[in-house]
Amino acid sequence: MSATTQPSTERADAESTDSKEERLRSYLREKATNDGGELYFKSKFIADEVDLSPKEIGALMVKLKDSATDIEVEKWSYTSATTWRVEAA
Repeated sequence: MSATTQPSTERADAESTDSKEERLRSYLREKATNDGGELYFKSKFIADEVDLSPKEIGALMVKLKDSATDIEVEKWSYTSATTWRVEAA
């Protein structure tokens, strides 16, 4: 039995996260632009459209709030789930 080196999954995970973040950011920018400049949503209602889980969307929204320059992200309210407000910059 020979020892084989397993490919690093860190790089693949980082690329996957970047891809997910870009997919979500593009979707939000397009929807906000088409909906009069702003969009209100809960993660669970857009999850299927962006092919992400609500939990993934929530984590990515926190990142986008600090890093996105083409959209403005605001945590709007929390009732049964967080409502996010996105405005095209």
